[in-house]
Amino acid sequence: MVSRRKKDLTYLGVCIAGLLLLNIVSSFFFERFDFTTEKRYTLSENTKVILSQIKEPLQVTVYLEGDFPAGFKRLRNSTSDLLTDYKAYSDNRIRYDFINPSSGDQETQQQVYQDLVEKGLEPTNLTVDTESGRTQKIIFPSALITYEGKQIAVNLFQNKQNTSPEEVLNNSIQNLEYAFTSAIKKILSGGKPRIGFTEGHGELTDLQLADAMNSLQYGYEAGRVDLSAITFEGLDKLKLLIIPKPDRGFTEAEKYKIDYFLMRGGSVFWAVDNVNAELDSLKNAGSQLAFAKKLNLDDMLFKYGVRINYDLIADMNCSQIPLSVGNVGGQAQLQLVPWLFYPVFIPTVKHPLVKNLDGIKSEFANTIDTIAIPEVRKEVILSSSPFNRLLRIPSIISLQMVEQEPDPESFKSAPKPVGVLLEGVFPSVFANRPIPEGINEQVTIPAKSVPAKMIVVSDGDILKNQISSKDGSPFPLGFDRYTEQQFGNKNFLLNIADYLTDDSGIIELRNKEIKIRLLDKARIRAERLHWQLINIVLPFLLIGIFAVFYHLYRKKRFGRVV
Repeated sequence: MVSRRKKDLTYLGVCIAGLLLLNIVSSFFFERFDFTTEKRYTLSENTKVILSQIKEPLQVTVYLEGDFPAGFKRLRNSTSDLLTDYKAYSDNRIRYDFINPSSGDQETQQQVYQDLVEKGLEPTNLTVDTESGRTQKIIFPSALITYEGKQIAVNLFQNKQNTSPEEVLNNSIQNLEYAFTSAIKKILSGGKPRIGFTEGHGELTDLQLADAMNSLQYGYEAGRVDLSAITFEGLDKLKLLIIPKPDRGFTEAEKYKIDYFLMRGGSVFWAVDNVNAELDSLKNAGSQLAFAKKLNLDDMLFKYGVRINYDLIADMNCSQIPLSVGNVGGQAQLQLVPWLFYPVFIPTVKHPLVKNLDGIKSEFANTIDTIAIPEVRKEVILSSSPFNRLLRIPSIISLQMVEQEPDPESFKSAPKPVGVLLEGVFPSVFANRPIPEGINEQVTIPAKSVPAKMIVVSDGDILKNQISSKDGSPFPLGFDRYTEQQFGNKNFLLNIADYLTDDSGIIELRNKEIKIRLLDKARIRAERLHWQLINIVLPFLLIGIFAVFYHLYRKKRFGRVV
């Protein structure tokens, strides 16, 4: 009896010693095991590399604390889980806190809200169901990253119109790794990438680009660039060149500088339309001749692999404009009517540039053709709807067109490309050509570029914010002040900036998918009693059966006949 007890104690001691040894050894190794089908808890290799580059403490402050509905609590918990992994892979150099910005009295809340907005965090007006009814609550589903005195905002909420709340929150959770990794990479780079918006050719004004440039300020240095004055050394400091709706032609010297920038690996975003047509002119005169612009860019774009056509897209999937329909008591009566020449482009491809984006509002857009160029890959990222027609120019456009009810049968047509991504090795426009007049610096342009990227969208107005008629202040980019609808233009611009300025492929993280596995609500209602009986009665029945058999077993084994 004593020897058996001694043997048991020895066995127990060996087990304890083995567990202690296992813990000590495992402290020198780190591994995660993800058994989910879509690997939702597995960080990408790009993320791990970037986290390994953190050398100083990095603080993440998340403003997702408070009394939220279940969906936002899920977003909060998913953010916490992700940051826990980030902390582990960064060798504990990442610290994070969750803060409730709505704590304190009303005056304190307002001050906190104002400070967060100034830092680039976007508020969301949330409807919360309470015992006394529905209330409106301002929340900040955002985070603020601080590193070596620099700060950058991270938006965690990916809203999308005409999408169920479950899908919106699922999209937000899918996007968490991209949002945090992209922001951390920017803040680690030591300096924000520089983006230049061209000017001097009748491009959109500073006021029309106010929200576009302001939205970029939190992750980039954005400003205006005069191609006629900037030096080649100045171009070398830029990461992205944006050409926002020019109305006048480019000189050969200016085109030479664009070509130089691209050949050296710079990225270009062409937001260019080839037809002169404006709604303001239509409202003043009632009709307008739509005619071709002379931008002197056709040969350049053709050489790179695209052609912006001289036409206008009339699309049944369009936004509305206000028109005066009468006058009552000296006040003009306005009515919103669909305007076919203001197409709304709904992204249908799965490319990370447009994934989960709302419709993108445009004005007087053209079609795009692609041209086969060796070593240049092309992908259409934006298209019109299948209900469109083309208007060849020159042609007269009249506001009386709104009185004609469009026939869907006559508008049936294949979707027309309006946005194209081009990547690869581009041929130089000025290969085997003399240097244009006006270029005084001694530079050389190779016959082919290093690997480079560009995006061409056949409408410059996608970058234009509307302006308040009351105080002249700009509205948010993509916001329609007449319908009070927010389109996806701002997020589209931010995605383009991220994609064209990043060489590490971080934007591919936006392809991460987490499947929604929701219960069948119709089946729940139809089979409610059935499943209630299974979940409540069946466990008690099984326990009772087990107890009876166990009692009979013990009685048979240990019972004695007296």
